[in-house]
Amino acid sequence: MISARSWSDARQVWDHHLMHHTPRPCSVIVGLGSHDLGVADAAAGFHLRGLAPVIVFTGSTSPTTRELMPRGEAVHYRERAVELGVPESAVLVEAEARNTGENVRFSRALLEEAGVDVSSVLLVSKPYEERRAYATARKLWPGVEIVSASSPMTFEEYVASIGDDRMVIDMLVGALQRLLVYPARGFMTEQPVPEAVAGAYERLVGAGFTSRLIR
Repeated sequence: MISARSWSDARQVWDHHLMHHTPRPCSVIVGLGSHDLGVADAAAGFHLRGLAPVIVFTGSTSPTTRELMPRGEAVHYRERAVELGVPESAVLVEAEARNTGENVRFSRALLEEAGVDVSSVLLVSKPYEERRAYATARKLWPGVEIVSASSPMTFEEYVASIGDDRMVIDMLVGALQRLLVYPARGFMTEQPVPEAVAGAYERLVGAGFTSRLIR
C-alpha cells in the first residue's frame, strides 16, 4: 500500500516537474523515447495542429521498454504517429540514444545532417520529464529556444494511464534526483528545487521509492 503522505509528496514532486510552457509553433518537434506512447500521441497532435513541419522521434531501448517496444522506442513512436495521421515524410527517426543527453545530441546531429534549420524546438516528453528535458536541452543545444511540453493530464490521470503506481512514483523520484545532481556533472542547467519539493523527495526516498535512483 502507498500511504496518503507518499501520494501527497508524489503529487508535489509531479507539480515541480511540469514547466507550464504553452506549446507554440517551432522549427521542429522532438519526441523523447520512453515506455509511454503518450509522448508519440502528443507529438503527433502538435504536428497535426501545425506547430512544426518535422518530428524527430529519438530513442533506442531500455530495460523498461525492451519487451514493450522491441523495434526501439523511436520506431514504435513513428508507427504510432503515422497511425494518427502524420505523413511518414514528416518524421525522422533517431534510434540510438539511450538517455536524455543522447536524445538531444543525436537529434541535433540528425537535423543538421538533414539540413533542417532549427531556431526553436518543441520538446515533447512524459509530463514528469518536462523540467529534466528542458534543462538538458538548454545545456546541450544552446542558441535555440526550447518549449517543453507533454500530454496535458493530472497526476492521477497519468498514474491511471500507466497502470503501475509504484513505478510512476519511482520515476518521479529518479527524475528529481537527476535535477539535483546532474548540473554539477555538466549534463544539464541548474534548476532550483524549492525546499518543500526537496522535503517531499526525501520522504519518498525514505519510504522506499528508490528503484530509479542513480548511485
